Amino acid sequence: MRDKWWQDAVIYQVYPKSFNDTTGSGYGDITGIIEKLPYLEKLGVDGLWLSPVYLSPQVDNGYDITDYRVIDAMFGSNEDMYRLIEAAHDKYIKIIMDFVANHTSDQCVWFQESRKGADNFFSDFYIWQDAKPDGSEPNNWGSSFGGSAWTWDEKREQYYLHYYAAEQPDLNWENPHVRAYIYDMMRFWKQKGVDGWRMDVITSISKDQAFPDNARDLTTTNQQNGPRMHEFIHEMNQEILTPLDMMTVGESPAAKSWDAWELVSPEREELDMIFTFEHMHIDRKAGDVNGRWALQERDLVKLKDILSNWQLELRDKGWNALYFENHDRARVISRWGNDTTYRYECATAFATILHGLQGTPFIYQGEEIGMTNPEFELDEYVDIELKGNYQHFVVDQQTMTQADFLAAVHKISRDNARTPMQWDDSENAGFTKGTPWFKVNPNYPDINVAKDLKAEKSVFKYYQDLIRLRKTEDILKIGTYQLLLPEDEAIFAYLRQNGSKTWLVLANLSENMIKLEELMPLPDVKATVIANYRDRTNLSETLRAYEAVIVEI
Repeated sequence: MRDKWWQDAVIYQVYPKSFNDTTGSGYGDITGIIEKLPYLEKLGVDGLWLSPVYLSPQVDNGYDITDYRVIDAMFGSNEDMYRLIEAAHDKYIKIIMDFVANHTSDQCVWFQESRKGADNFFSDFYIWQDAKPDGSEPNNWGSSFGGSAWTWDEKREQYYLHYYAAEQPDLNWENPHVRAYIYDMMRFWKQKGVDGWRMDVITSISKDQAFPDNARDLTTTNQQNGPRMHEFIHEMNQEILTPLDMMTVGESPAAKSWDAWELVSPEREELDMIFTFEHMHIDRKAGDVNGRWALQERDLVKLKDILSNWQLELRDKGWNALYFENHDRARVISRWGNDTTYRYECATAFATILHGLQGTPFIYQGEEIGMTNPEFELDEYVDIELKGNYQHFVVDQQTMTQADFLAAVHKISRDNARTPMQWDDSENAGFTKGTPWFKVNPNYPDINVAKDLKAEKSVFKYYQDLIRLRKTEDILKIGTYQLLLPEDEAIFAYLRQNGSKTWLVLANLSENMIKLEELMPLPDVKATVIANYRDRTNLSETLRAYEAVIVEI
């Protein structure tokens, strides 16, 4: 039987580059993570997911890997990584490494050998296609970072496929040697003590070998759920995950509630959990030519519908992974809430809704103190996705103005989550004594760990309480779920029930004053479990801006 520790866990994501620098290099490092383990232990988390720390040219912040078995000197050494694993285990904290299975760096020896020609061992490790008779790309597939998904290689005289940057060529999972090399890498890290994997765009590893055109040029609709995707993931499960008892959470951008079970049902022996993107699109204009940069106001009714569908569809079929923020997602309180006047209330309200659901909550670094998006000028951002999409939509296609693009950047850019961790109000927020690789959010004197820990209204302490509830109250793990007020545009409310115990989880996700009794019959409150306004004792009083409460009824 596999250990399902992750069903009782709360997992914290560390973005190592921005977490804690102990050398003055301006980049976070592994020793810096070790140094902060007491902080993470105090928070109460059970696992750390580390974004990639492998050898990399850092074209896409480490998601372009040169060598899966070698730690990049930017972060330290392999010995530092082994020390982190041991030190974390001493505090009963698991280590989850990021696993990029879809692509490598173009500096990887596999690719350097592959591009030499079609007659060596590595020649078929990547996806090569001849040019069309006119010399153009094999088809009209687009890259997620803008432009074509194909790049011409002068040395091999063929095009190679890359769903992301040209420096991130896609691996050819049709080749059994590729899969064997990947599995061997996973065995290596298991031997070093790694407990699980977060799998980057794992549902992209299978490609339609006919390489048909998409309905529209330079779109990315071909990128998910290829014909052999389930077969490949099941094989990985049987080769590595089940025999070595390794936890998995896979990135699955296209998954919907009704088909997610195909990836996470225990009987299918594929993954333990997946990250859906569906609920993160509630502020996106569907079908707009500008893709994810075309924004509208958040649709709370849609958010409730999506999250509820996942709760109901996966019940007894699989397990949910719960998140609002990560290294690819902006700060939720800046995106969907009020990160100034009601920053504490907003941060704790969204946390209450998320942690009250069935599944494993993931906390992204800084989320537990209410860090916000910065609002930099366009030339101050560094993300390759942002730069590529600016070139594509603003410069080349001219379907967006620079002002509209910047407004979208301030809401949803990945860089919003990648500013250095704000530890205190000293220079560079206590992140580094050197020059930080990326600009620190200017609000760090007011928003930082040291200040929040001393605050009367502490986001950190509220997260501690939420985590404590998950460890002590079975209702959060096994209780049933029922959405209330599905059409209300301000209130997110649901019931969790286990036997004779019933909890009402409730949040006013607006700045309006709301009388709950005008919306629903008020139940009798047996006890207040947690509340972000400390004077909340019953439900008859008006709900204030971003007020959240869990009560036993």
